[in-house]
Amino acid sequence: MGSTSTFPRIKEIRTFIIDGVGSGGDYHNVKGGHWLVDSNISNPMTRDVSDLFEKMYRASMFYGRKGLPVAVISVIDLALWDLVGKIRNEPVYKLIGGATRSRLDFYCTGPQPASAKAMGFSGAKVALPHGPDEGTKGLLENIAYLRKQRESVGPGFPLRVDCYMSLNVSYTIELVKRCEAEGLNIDWWEECLSPDDFDGHALLKRAHPTVKFTTGEHEYSRFGFRKLVEGRNLDILQPDVMWVGGLTELLKVSALAAAYDLPVVPHASGPYSYHFVVSQPNTPFQEYLANSADGKTVEPVFGNLFLNEPIPTQGYLDVAILDRPGFGLDLNPAAPLIPAASILTPAPQRSLAAPVEQELGSNGFTY
Repeated sequence: MGSTSTFPRIKEIRTFIIDGVGSGGDYHNVKGGHWLVDSNISNPMTRDVSDLFEKMYRASMFYGRKGLPVAVISVIDLALWDLVGKIRNEPVYKLIGGATRSRLDFYCTGPQPASAKAMGFSGAKVALPHGPDEGTKGLLENIAYLRKQRESVGPGFPLRVDCYMSLNVSYTIELVKRCEAEGLNIDWWEECLSPDDFDGHALLKRAHPTVKFTTGEHEYSRFGFRKLVEGRNLDILQPDVMWVGGLTELLKVSALAAAYDLPVVPHASGPYSYHFVVSQPNTPFQEYLANSADGKTVEPVFGNLFLNEPIPTQGYLDVAILDRPGFGLDLNPAAPLIPAASILTPAPQRSLAAPVEQELGSNGFTY
C-alpha cells in the first residue's frame, strides 16, 4: 500500500484521464469530465472508488443518469481503477476477486462467421441487415441472409444475431418464428427492441419462451438494469463497462444478475472488460469485435492506441497475460490523443448579439 502522498492529486488524475497518462477507457467521451473530477474528487484518496462513483453519479443526476454523463463517469472510474492497480502493483482483476479461470474464451462479432470459426472463436455474431420498414421483402431477405451464415459455419457452431434496437415486437416474433421453423438454430437474439421497451421484452419471451434474448449494451447503471433483471424476460445481460458507469457499477450489475442466475457477457470494451470477466463466476466468455478492414483479421480493439493491447489467439487469452499493474496497458506515444489544453481551457465568453431590427411588411410578416 502506498501512503497518501503517493496518490495522484486532482490535476494528475485529470491529466491522466484526458491526456492519456495511463488508460481511462472510452477516451473520446471525456469532454466535460474535468468538471466531475474537480467538483467531486476533492482529496487524493483515489482508491475510494465506490464513494467517488456515488458522488459523480448524484452530482450529475439532474441531467444525467444515462447516456453521455454516465459514460464520462465510466472513463473516470476506469482511470481510478487503473491507478489503484498501479499503486498496489496488482492487475485490476486481482483487486476485484482474482481469477475464476486460467483462460478467457471469446466469441467474434463481425461479417465473416466462417472466418471466426476458423480462427478458433467459440461463436460468431452478425448484424441483421433489414428492418421492419422494408416489409415482407426485407423479412425474407433477413432469413435468407441468416440461412447463408448458418450454412457457412455448419449446424453446431453458435450463431448470434445483433438487431441493434431496430425491430418492434410483432416483427421480432414473426422473424424468430420463421427462423425457428427453418432450423437455423440462432443461439441468441440481441437488442431486438428499444432499451426502454421493458413490456416488449416480456411479450417476446411469452411468445418464444425457449429462445434466448439478450440486451443491456445501451443500459446505464444498476438502476437501469434492475427492471431488466427483475422482469426475468432476458436470458443474458450485456453491459458495456465504458458506458454503464465503469467497473465500480458493472460489479454491482453483475452481483444483481448473479442473484437471479443470469449470465453477464459484456459488450466489447477490450481489456477493460477482460479483467472483469475473468474475475466473476457468472461471466462465461467475452465478445471480440472484428474491426479489421476485411472483417476476418484479429487486430487490437483500440487500434494503435496502446502498444501492448492483448488480443485473442485461437479464440482465447491466457489469464496470465493480464498480470500487469492496473489494466496493464501502455499508451502509444504516436497515437492521436485529445490535447488536455483544448478541453480544459474555457472558450472566451461572448455576450449575446443585440437583436437585429426587422422591417414589418404590409402583410404583417417580417423580412
